[in-house]
Amino acid sequence: MQFREAVDGLCERVDHGDVAKALGVSVQTVRQARMRPETNAHRSPPEDWPDAVIRLAEERVWHYRKLIEEIRHNRKVEKQ
Repeated sequence: MQFREAVDGLCERVDHGDVAKALGVSVQTVRQARMRPETNAHRSPPEDWPDAVIRLAEERVWHYRKLIEEIRHNRKVEKQ
């Protein structure tokens, strides 16, 4: 793994589109649910949002675990 690949993997992020897809709603719905409740455009978040957020967080953990293991493996190979 090269430096650029490692940094790109480290800097990947979850965005509103990812959350919307996991919840089966529009990006606009996600954005409105994030607004302050006193805002006129505010919407309540989907009921199942905790499960979707947990799933996305677990995927991020898995992503970073794989990145860590790949970098460690490559470092061992280079030292041999």
